[in-house]
Amino acid sequence: MKLNLKIWRQKDQESTGKLVDYPLEGINPHMSFLEMLDTLNEQLIRQRESPVEFDHDCREGICGQCGVMINGLAHGPLKNTTTCQLHLREFKDGETIVIEPFRSGAFPVKRDLKVDRAAFDRIIASGGYVGINTGQAPDAHSLPITHIAAEAAFDSAACIGCGACVATCKNGSAALFTAAKITHLVKLPQGREERSERVLSMVAQMDQETFGHCSNTEACEVECPQGISVLNIAQMNYEYNRAKTLKK
Repeated sequence: MKLNLKIWRQKDQESTGKLVDYPLEGINPHMSFLEMLDTLNEQLIRQRESPVEFDHDCREGICGQCGVMINGLAHGPLKNTTTCQLHLREFKDGETIVIEPFRSGAFPVKRDLKVDRAAFDRIIASGGYVGINTGQAPDAHSLPITHIAAEAAFDSAACIGCGACVATCKNGSAALFTAAKITHLVKLPQGREERSERVLSMVAQMDQETFGHCSNTEACEVECPQGISVLNIAQMNYEYNRAKTLKK
């Protein structure tokens, strides 16, 4: 299999980047996308050139570190798939593939395909937790939670913080990420004690990080590898308005 890769190369945050062509031959179509980048880097190292830097960790679709734009789509052409789970059999022999970092003012490019997503960490640190002393693990039935509530909380908690929602949003909004982190806690009794303080703090931090505003195009849900529903954003808006009303 032969591919023509057009990859964004950028030395650092202050430098001007550009797309660079890399022809690659003899590629196995069963390779994952990241394995293909590994192969390219091995070739570049042999040629005494600087390898392409990109984020990755688990390579199992869990950690959310591997996000890039592939032909203009976050994580590539498959729905509900992380970059590491994408395989070359989804592309045609001889195809040109454009690979770029996630684009957002809140995600500055560190180098090549690596972006700084610390803004997400700061949103979590502002309130994405419960401030209670849990002590030892409680008995399973000491705090009854309905199956429906537990499943709804898990659906929201499935967010891996990859940033695809931000990268695909025309406004660069982090509403889906923030909403998922707020919603999964408010659906559980442990998180309801601080629900008002949490939503006000996390939304304020989201705005401080210069993310754009949500305009309900729902592109975030389409590109989310975990299929996080935009109904989480509706829940966040409800919680925010409720907290503002109670604060008056």
